[in-house]
Amino acid sequence: MNTAVHNKLVSFIWSIADDCLRDVYVRGKYRDVILPMVVLRRLDALLEPTKDAVMEELTFQRDDAGLTEWDEAGLRQAAGYVFYNTSPWTLQRLKGTATNNQQILVANFEEYLNGFSSNVKEIVDKFKLKAQMRHMATKDVLLDVLEKFTSPYINLTPFESNDPDGRKLPALSNLGMGYVFEELIRRFNEDNNEEAGEHFTPREVIDLMTHLVFEPIKDTMPSVITIYDPACGSGGMLTESQNFVKDEEGIIRASSDVYLFGKEINDETYAICKSDMMIKGNNPENIRVGSTLATDEFAGRQFNFMLSNPPYGKSWASDLKHIKDGKDVIDPRFVIKLRNYWGEEEAVDATPRSSDGQLLFLMEMVSKMKPLDQSPVGSRIASVHNGSSLFTGDAGGGESNIRRHLIENDWLEAIIQLPNNLFYNTGITTYIWLLSNCKPAHRRGKVQLIDASLLYRKLRKNLGNKNCEFSPEDIREIVRVHLEMEAVEKQVNPVTGEDQGIGSKLFDNRDFGYYKVTVERPKRLMAQFTEERIATLRFDKSLREAMEWAYTQYGEEIYTELAQHEKELLHWCEQQELNLSAKQAKALCSPDTWNRGRLLMQTATRLMQRVGSDAWSDFNKFTNAVNEGLMSLGSKLTASDRNAILGAVSWYDAAAEKVVKGTVKLNGNKLDTLLERLGCTEAQLPDFGYYPTGRKGEWLQYESDSDLRDTESVPLKEDIYSFFMREVRPHVEEAWLNLETTKIGYEISFNKYFYRHKPLRDIELVTKEILKLERDSEGLIHDILTLV
Repeated sequence: MNTAVHNKLVSFIWSIADDCLRDVYVRGKYRDVILPMVVLRRLDALLEPTKDAVMEELTFQRDDAGLTEWDEAGLRQAAGYVFYNTSPWTLQRLKGTATNNQQILVANFEEYLNGFSSNVKEIVDKFKLKAQMRHMATKDVLLDVLEKFTSPYINLTPFESNDPDGRKLPALSNLGMGYVFEELIRRFNEDNNEEAGEHFTPREVIDLMTHLVFEPIKDTMPSVITIYDPACGSGGMLTESQNFVKDEEGIIRASSDVYLFGKEINDETYAICKSDMMIKGNNPENIRVGSTLATDEFAGRQFNFMLSNPPYGKSWASDLKHIKDGKDVIDPRFVIKLRNYWGEEEAVDATPRSSDGQLLFLMEMVSKMKPLDQSPVGSRIASVHNGSSLFTGDAGGGESNIRRHLIENDWLEAIIQLPNNLFYNTGITTYIWLLSNCKPAHRRGKVQLIDASLLYRKLRKNLGNKNCEFSPEDIREIVRVHLEMEAVEKQVNPVTGEDQGIGSKLFDNRDFGYYKVTVERPKRLMAQFTEERIATLRFDKSLREAMEWAYTQYGEEIYTELAQHEKELLHWCEQQELNLSAKQAKALCSPDTWNRGRLLMQTATRLMQRVGSDAWSDFNKFTNAVNEGLMSLGSKLTASDRNAILGAVSWYDAAAEKVVKGTVKLNGNKLDTLLERLGCTEAQLPDFGYYPTGRKGEWLQYESDSDLRDTESVPLKEDIYSFFMREVRPHVEEAWLNLETTKIGYEISFNKYFYRHKPLRDIELVTKEILKLERDSEGLIHDILTLV
């Protein structure tokens, strides 16, 4: 849509709000009237030319055919669309026959709205238009609004027309309607100090996406084409895809039947999308309203092509209960099967963090890809995301699992980085993910990354955050580089020395994968019984602050009069904002909790008398001494209580002896099995935490220190053991590999792959520039820096 035409139309519509609604609605509520009236007038203007034909059809059905229920097929044929209106009214007639009697106008308007077919009535209901109409009538502005929207100087239809002065009024396409909607929403929300909720996709981005999706298989297009957008908004991406495929002058020229499907959660944008589906002659029943994530609306269906710009950086917490039950994923769209490090297949979670659900929309589309036994060309997907989809999430986490699922199944074809400030209400960096489950042979096992962030032209006037756009030549260049699967180095501007143009690199699928490997170090503990350390046993670790306060406040009385102080104790916890759970609050006020701590302290005091208060540098010997002491005392402490005492009187010291976990017997088949699992020789077992004791077949293991535990990211193409010996062992001699916790992750870093080092500028050149600035500033720099 031409920018000048767009701005003129938006200004005209905005003037209606300012002229008619200023004293009736606050500015932030203009949208409640303006948006539905734009849609209503758009539908109404299309039905005006066939109004008489529809009325004749009604007369025929009622009088000649004697039908008691309307034949909808006949009415649609008479109207020329998949919607109709059986009332004698149009908006023009309502305006032309209106009187100053608001009751009559409201009655006629309601008859008009009630005369629509059910598919339009749903749109009217979504906009709550009847309530708005009655409110405007009450405030005596309904007729004014009607006069504005029926002005011959405004064209809201998808067909060109002329105004009374003979000037051409351009058509308002579905995409143009989307532009208008986006701009109006932006203005409304600015007045309300709100963020625009929509991420409307600019025409040139949709143009690029359609080329990338359809052009690679233009010669093998199926005879019946289904296109799906799980976050369809006002439907621009769907209708532009249809236009691209059906354009007789275009690249595709497909004679295929095209069916559009979509889902949208916002009632307003859903209503606009559905109205435009009806205008275009598409089946409006294929557009559904509601949360795509909460309900699998099109379960069991697959689609040839899917294009979407899902919301990013938006919480999906409200959908969580439909997707997960506790930690278990209950929606099969978001459960996938992956092999762990040992090659064992597991069902794993494919849900990202609840603060950002964009990858769930991608998984929704992946779940609806056509298998190759149903379609020789499978399915192709284009989806817009921000940078977090590329790299957030640790190995084994939901985001990483999703990336791994796509890449290891060889569905990820390319990712294209777009320029900043390309969208209307966000300036962040965005990316188009291009997926296919039927890659051509030369693309199999490969992913193409294209950096088009510097390929744009500036707009003369900003549209919200949007200050640039792709030119047709830019789009052709991106598509060419993709189709030719070409590796391209960015050019360097000879004047500025800055990068310019497009960059492209090719990678093997495994280049993005890595092992997250745990590196352990032995626990080294000193130990010593002292009264101060023993005193800490009085309080439970998780309740220490509250218990310390209570004991300081009430002393020994806390053991006998706890119930009497419960209310005051819990009130203090609230004042201190300790945020105790119900379970913690119950434990805090339980005599068992207090008595257990006192018993531990008393037992530790008796142990100190047996073991002594000397410092021990060998925790293994100290533990034996404690065990012997407990036996001599006849104490029957649980293992957890014993460990609580040991933990209270010990601390890490690098000079202390290693803490022994135990010994294991390894010989024969058992040893062979372990060596095969670890992929090492017997001589290398110490590098995996098994140390020979000197006795045949016996191996020592040490306790690992969780505070010293570290992880290393090892590329999938590299051997873990070689990496460990090269990068870790020279720096930490006593470390060992723990392969049991190894996870596989995937991430994609555009900055790493396209970064190019720029040497610092020559000091002499910088000096000359500073001196020139000094001369130009008439000595200001000299004065500021107090140079002599």
